[in-house]
Amino acid sequence: MDKIAVIGAGTMGNGIAHVFAQNGHQVTLIDISGPALEKALATIGKNLDRQVKKELINGEQKATTLSNISTLTSIEEGVANADLIVEAATENIDLKLSIFRTIDAAAPEKAVLATNTSSISITKIASVTNRPEHVIGMHFMNPVPVMKLVEVIRGYATSDDVTDQIMKLSEQLGKVPVEVNDYPGFVANRILMPMINEAIYTLYERVAGVMEIDTVMKLGMAHPMGPLQLADFIGLDVCLSIMKVLHDGFGNPKYAPCPLLVNMVQAGDMGVKGGRGFYDYSHGTKDLIVAKTFR
Repeated sequence: MDKIAVIGAGTMGNGIAHVFAQNGHQVTLIDISGPALEKALATIGKNLDRQVKKELINGEQKATTLSNISTLTSIEEGVANADLIVEAATENIDLKLSIFRTIDAAAPEKAVLATNTSSISITKIASVTNRPEHVIGMHFMNPVPVMKLVEVIRGYATSDDVTDQIMKLSEQLGKVPVEVNDYPGFVANRILMPMINEAIYTLYERVAGVMEIDTVMKLGMAHPMGPLQLADFIGLDVCLSIMKVLHDGFGNPKYAPCPLLVNMVQAGDMGVKGGRGFYDYSHGTKDLIVAKTFR
């Protein structure tokens, strides 16, 4: 799999493009927005500069990585010669289904179609294509160039051969792939999101404040980041979307999104990307200022 197409130039998309390009693959980064593609290339450049500064790569490797990436605003054109397409668009099922219908019609017959979804059913996505055996989940973790895990999700019809290819490819990228089956939330978010939701309930029910909840989990459970700060970094809208997938998929009230999470998203408090969530990020992300309190 030498030719890779990545659809979506956001945080996950540019990180996935970065990792493939750094490992010698020819990458076409696709987004309908030209400015988004420009921003993605700038971000990749900055992240490569950090790697150079840390002596993880040299200047020549940075230049080669950037030369391995081209950009396009047309999905059809971008996937026409791809061996592997990785969709990394917004976590919206209607959008993903539309994209997969498009790439299924435009991509080569033998191409593997992967999605970076963190919770949406691979089987559902595969059902709108004529090649469900070639559809698989590649759930990278953020930030992609740093985090080692790739959750490889088999849909109901995903073939053994495609699964083996993606497992080996993930290892070639320097990642640690873990094979899981297609059930709501897979493994990562089935465990992580209810914990985050429970932390939000703990705040909502006035058991403790934002900083106190995060401090307990960091110092008592050795988590590198508290669950409320992590929710801000993931995006509160994404957390809500995943909780809805879990709630709908299992039909169990224990997965119901906390009303506080629902209200915050409706109010536009999305976390880091919106400048405000449980913490205030108007002055950056280094100095945490609690934004969400109860009296």
